[in-house]
Amino acid sequence: MRLVVLSDTHAPRRWKSCPPAVAEHLRGADLILHAGDVCTAEVLVELTAYAPVRAVLGNNDGPDVAAWGAPETLELQVDGLRIAMIHDSGQATGRTARMRHRFPGADLVVFGHSHIPMDLTGDGVRIFNPGSPTDRRRQPKGTVGVLDVEDGRVVEARILPVT
Repeated sequence: MRLVVLSDTHAPRRWKSCPPAVAEHLRGADLILHAGDVCTAEVLVELTAYAPVRAVLGNNDGPDVAAWGAPETLELQVDGLRIAMIHDSGQATGRTARMRHRFPGADLVVFGHSHIPMDLTGDGVRIFNPGSPTDRRRQPKGTVGVLDVEDGRVVEARILPVT
């Protein structure tokens, strides 16, 4: 299965509609994961035109995103891979240990908030932040994540520039 991972789209200030470079990746998705700071549920509705969407609430998300169905944390299985999602994973120091403790059954924790792309394994868990496709902050490019999942494991993980 191909998962496209987004975070921190910050609509409508940063995301007016799906950027063409993001849409290229979404077209091949089996599932879209959004790690929060959507800022308006309209983005989640727009994304469902490409593939099913699962999302968590970010610190800038309002009641409409919660009403759409985004909880604060989420745990799901995709082709046998146990995935947990949260927007803010806290400070960098001790992050993998903290995520292992918070989600003891997860193989992979997807998060956002920092806008800093990351793919790191430690303390028995892999953590993955796709960065932001629209609000790169101090990063050189806007980014999305793509995860290829097969038989309970990530066979390929990429963080791809979209700006």
